[in-house]
Amino acid sequence: MPVERSAGAVIFRKVAKELFYLLLHYEEGHWDFPKGHIEPGEKTVETIRREVREETGIVRLTFLPGFKETIRYFFWAKKKRILKFVVYSLTRTSQKKVRLSSEHVGYEWLPFSEAQARITFTTSRRVLKKAQGHLKKLTP
Repeated sequence: MPVERSAGAVIFRKVAKELFYLLLHYEEGHWDFPKGHIEPGEKTVETIRREVREETGIVRLTFLPGFKETIRYFFWAKKKRILKFVVYSLTRTSQKKVRLSSEHVGYEWLPFSEAQARITFTTSRRVLKKAQGHLKKLTP
């Protein structure tokens, strides 16, 4: 069975004391985090920086230590079942403006509860919940 590996980011901004998470609206209709294929020889952090820049135009990212979540799922492409692994990091940005790539039709900066409701996939909702928990541990 073919295997694909990708990397992505849970990106947040802090406005006053509230956190806002970036979600992208993909052409296929779902809402999720920015992510993309890990290129040969590329480190996970390099993939995340490249994909976030390509998909959103965001270049100022700070990676928060101690957060790494991996999800796996199956999908079909060209009549083949493919196993996909996506590793997510938690990143902070001060950039509000987003410049979307052609693979997306929209975006939203949303507080946690609204982001949880908007995310299409259960696995991504779990990643966001873990990211929110991680942030609460970091800020007493």
